[in-house]
Amino acid sequence: MGHATVLLELDGVRLLTDPLLRQRVGHLRRRSERIELDSLGDLDAVLISHSHHDHLDLPSLRMLDRDTRLIVAPDVAPLVAKLGFEQVTVLAQGEATQLGPVRVSATAAEHGGRRGLFGPRLDAVGFLCEAGDTRTYFAGDTDLFDEMRELAPLDLALLPVWGWGPSLGGGHLDPKGAAEALELLRPRVAVPIHWGTLYPIGPSRLRDFLLHEPPRAFARHAARHTPEVEVRIVEPGGSTNLAR
Repeated sequence: MGHATVLLELDGVRLLTDPLLRQRVGHLRRRSERIELDSLGDLDAVLISHSHHDHLDLPSLRMLDRDTRLIVAPDVAPLVAKLGFEQVTVLAQGEATQLGPVRVSATAAEHGGRRGLFGPRLDAVGFLCEAGDTRTYFAGDTDLFDEMRELAPLDLALLPVWGWGPSLGGGHLDPKGAAEALELLRPRVAVPIHWGTLYPIGPSRLRDFLLHEPPRAFARHAARHTPEVEVRIVEPGGSTNLAR
């Protein structure tokens, strides 16, 4: 769906990650196509990895039905408490919950920071979703961490490869770092996310390059580091099918 928002369907269970459904967030404007809410269908759960504004967007959550189950990192829970969702499951690193045939586990993530300039420091998680013997990893936002190798092997890795502007701070994967993560995760298929969607308002001669180049740079690095991994570049709004 764009940025870190991915709609996963695993054995009939529909999961939406880090929903960012608006056209504009603060000084960031969506550069990809508008998300039509009808395209989300009936959701079984929403996964929220951490509380940064481009991953936990409260106005986007208000667009969803309140009977949708939220599965959130611990620091997210107080921020969604007043939205009126009937089911909020908090998962710290190493904890898991069941959604029909799908088991959702919270993983480590190397990504700190604050929500706002003066907010408290907050932690992040990733999510491992297992349906039978199919294993999907959604990294949220993270840098490399040693425990990645404990998640291997995977069928699908959804890895961030950039951000929303001309530079990256700490706690993020760039195209080269995401390719190095493949050596630890050993997925069958990798789909780069967290690119091509948001950019600061205002003119920039770098915009077109940064909106399109990061996933392609990731694919080139991956071909050198882990040629056995299939990299699929799915444009924001696109979809792909992962046959068993």
